[in-house]
Amino acid sequence: VEVVESGGGLVQAGGSLRLSCSASGRTFSRNSMGWFRQAPGKEREFVAAISGSGRTTNYAASLKGRFTISRDNAQNTVYLSMSKVQPEDTAVYFCAADDDDLVARSSFDYDYWGQGTQVTVSS
Repeated sequence: VEVVESGGGLVQAGGSLRLSCSASGRTFSRNSMGWFRQAPGKEREFVAAISGSGRTTNYAASLKGRFTISRDNAQNTVYLSMSKVQPEDTAVYFCAADDDDLVARSSFDYDYWGQGTQVTVSS
């Protein structure tokens, strides 16, 4: 499975941004997909996850309400919509796929990772 993120960039505080993640493979609709982020000097942290069907989602408590994860299985794509972004949202955002459809919060449960896309929020 190949995972590729896109949509990162520079955005002003208070603005919005949508990240996309495409994943190859015939089992996409059976894979949970997750978003993680890593800021400079910090550990990678969980952002959101979605089940293969899209019916179940899981969010980091601090981000719920501003970030929304969704997916389009016909396009083998998962999205992360970010609103009211703040400078502390600046990070490299990673997309990951889980063969076991756990909708997990731990990075150890994910089997395939993208290279990441940079999001920078200016104040």
